[in-house]
Amino acid sequence: MEQILNKIKENVAKVMIGKEQVTELLLTGLVAGGHILLEDVPGTGKTVLARALAKSMSLSFGRIQFTPDLLPSDVTGLSFYHQEKGAFLFKEGPVFSNILLADEINRATPRTQSSLLECMAEGQVTVDGETRVLEAPFFVIATQNPVETLGCFPLPEAQMDRFLMKLSMGSLSAQEERQMVDRYIHAEPLQELEPVCSQEEICGLQRRCREVYVHEDLRDYLVALIQGTRSRGEGSSGVSPRGTLALLRASQGFAMVRGRDFVVPEDIKEVAEPVLVHRMLTEDLGEKERSYRIKQLLSQIPVPTENWGRP
Repeated sequence: MEQILNKIKENVAKVMIGKEQVTELLLTGLVAGGHILLEDVPGTGKTVLARALAKSMSLSFGRIQFTPDLLPSDVTGLSFYHQEKGAFLFKEGPVFSNILLADEINRATPRTQSSLLECMAEGQVTVDGETRVLEAPFFVIATQNPVETLGCFPLPEAQMDRFLMKLSMGSLSAQEERQMVDRYIHAEPLQELEPVCSQEEICGLQRRCREVYVHEDLRDYLVALIQGTRSRGEGSSGVSPRGTLALLRASQGFAMVRGRDFVVPEDIKEVAEPVLVHRMLTEDLGEKERSYRIKQLLSQIPVPTENWGRP
């Protein structure tokens, strides 16, 4: 299993330079069975990273370019009357794929954004009263520009809570940017990528993730972090129970990506911010303040010391 993840990371690295941490967290979301929101300004490589991951696996790929005039049926599909057959037929939308790239999701109206709620939470789509189950694995990678950008609609809290992690691409160093210029000057690495794993192998990784061992003391530590987000005074209700399970799954997934079958405290610390910051329900705090609160909790709550391997 570790070899599969390493092959995917190496394949993505042929396209992306200096994004090893983001790639690891993206793979964490995949094996944990969650979904990822990539937020950053235009041109930082969000879409390229998503497409590089998709091309590294033998999975069906769908892409939706979200715009203000996009309709829910453009996402989920719709039923239409076929005159020759004399019956209604269902035309599947892009959501019927293993990996779905929801590009610039916050440019669509809230009504269209909500069309992803059911499929992200339950792995199914209901159209005209009929429920259709999506094929596993189903992994949404959504990209988002900052809400200050003209023509964007902020994602509602219910939609944000469906994402396992919210990640930022960050900027390149001068050395990394020079490497990018050298690599792309005569080639287009994304077009040359070939799959390195199968659908069955990805499903196996997701099953394996649930078996990653979490020590009793680390379970207590994880719960203490969540409880800490709910006791910070008025105007804050903290992280929901769904966030508790998200932190658990992300910790297990990150341990797998790092080649272990058991979680260590560093795994929880590594994924705590991307999992929890966008889930903190606060009335008057911005993202930087929420991130600072998570950092405070990580520094204040004692980390248990133990042999974390399986008993």
